[in-house]
Amino acid sequence: MNIEKIEVGPLGVNCYLLGDEAARVGIIIDPGAEPETILKRVKNLKLDIKSIVITHGHFDHTGALKEIKDATGADIAIHAEDARRLGAKDPMAATFGISYSTPPAPNRLLKDGDIIRAGSLQLQVLHTPGHTPGSICLLGDGVVFTGDTLFCSGIGRTDLPGGSPEKILDSIRNKLMVLPGNTTVYPGHGPETTIGQERRNNPFLQGY
Repeated sequence: MNIEKIEVGPLGVNCYLLGDEAARVGIIIDPGAEPETILKRVKNLKLDIKSIVITHGHFDHTGALKEIKDATGADIAIHAEDARRLGAKDPMAATFGISYSTPPAPNRLLKDGDIIRAGSLQLQVLHTPGHTPGSICLLGDGVVFTGDTLFCSGIGRTDLPGGSPEKILDSIRNKLMVLPGNTTVYPGHGPETTIGQERRNNPFLQGY
């Protein structure tokens, strides 16, 4: 699996481009903004994008979804609990003075344990509510993409509509901290980390 991080938009969202270079197919995770930048990299890698996976429905993770969908024809996948966030503008965007195209409806509604495949690429869906009701993480071979659930030395906000501090901590402890310590964490914002590093150093997880 080839993994490329593309930081996009004024809120610094990590969009991930996963590629099976042998089969020339790929998956995009959280195309939050700057569709031209994302599509240029897809073209350079000569990838046929099969799936666009959204870790949760906030506008900063979905802002380029329409353009990426139109250009690639790839299926859009999001957890059923956050699907309603697509198809309408997120009012939070106006707070930041950000405009974007209305995201299209999803092609696939995800649930815990689902598998997303493209060539040799395989991601298991971990339903991790707390930041939003339909937040998910995506588990691959030695890697996990955590959206806005777990960050390097931090966790996602829970003060927005649908957020829950109890649920996000339960999700992290029961779905993420049980993974091997050397699992690389690719979060929705900020630098990479590992599960082991977060067990040791994340101030929100002390006493786990």
